[in-house]
Amino acid sequence: MIPAFLSLALGAAAALTALPALAQEVNVYSYRQPELIAPLVDAFTEETGIAVNVAHLDKGLVERLKAEGERSPADLVFTVDISRLSAVVEAGLTQPVTSDTLTENVPAIYRDPDGHWYGLTTRARVVYASKERVPESAVTTYEDLANPKWEGRVCTRSGLHPYNVALTAAVLHHHGAEGTKAWLEGLKSNLARKPQGNDRAQVKAIWAGECDIALGNTYYMGKMLADEEQKAWADAVRIVFPEFEDGGTHVNISGVALTKSAPNRENAVKLMEFLTSPKAQEIYAEANYEYPIAPGTEPADLVASWGDFTADDVNLMSLAGNRPEALKLTEEVDFDG
Repeated sequence: MIPAFLSLALGAAAALTALPALAQEVNVYSYRQPELIAPLVDAFTEETGIAVNVAHLDKGLVERLKAEGERSPADLVFTVDISRLSAVVEAGLTQPVTSDTLTENVPAIYRDPDGHWYGLTTRARVVYASKERVPESAVTTYEDLANPKWEGRVCTRSGLHPYNVALTAAVLHHHGAEGTKAWLEGLKSNLARKPQGNDRAQVKAIWAGECDIALGNTYYMGKMLADEEQKAWADAVRIVFPEFEDGGTHVNISGVALTKSAPNRENAVKLMEFLTSPKAQEIYAEANYEYPIAPGTEPADLVASWGDFTADDVNLMSLAGNRPEALKLTEEVDFDG
């Protein structure tokens, strides 16, 4: 009997292809860590009796689906970042889903207008600021990060990483190409070191005194607080929710899409609807230290303690469309150089 939850590394993902077709199952390719989605799929199976088989991939999801074609066993794709969701859609590997439940549970700005993907949770791209060296309210906008007052005081991961590319795409939306290039140049001139490491590495650098502020996603605070070694890094900073001068705080999403070849389409749609339900949203958001998006849902107490913010109201598909230009400008200024 196939277990309710399978965690498969990329090298073993071919085993999913060999699974026999069963009437009550859903097959998922996921960029999300298995332990983060296990509570969700377990709850879905308990409620519906439908088994969920998950292949965890570190990379190459689009390439794998292309290679498998119509023979692919995958019904759903789980991933983070609008650029990764849009890449699957642009490759022609998804199909639209029309569902009253999904449209009721997922606000319009967090779903594809044509129904090819639906958001599940959001995370904000924020500033981590030193409690010792950065006064309250010293940072209020993303534009301010390019202010010369921060010269030699900013840390960030690569400007070419999807999280930062998405933020740059948002700057493009608000300020156009010329303003975005100037912002990137100003931000680069304020860096304390060359972009490197992940978001947690930037907080560690603040703790170590290498810089005073850093860009990062909100959920990393929860992850650091849960890690005995990294808790000291987290305790050294506060989360600040910058806004655009003519907008709100930049957010990105985790999301789900139905594959074009889905062999278990009906069960897959049931799982999509379950994932966007208030019950599942709160399970998912708490496990990931993210924000649920279904109407009437609330974040976990720890996440709520970080403060309130107003999300930028641009549709994420608009930001996905800005991604090529954002990459081009980031390379033009040699941001990582």
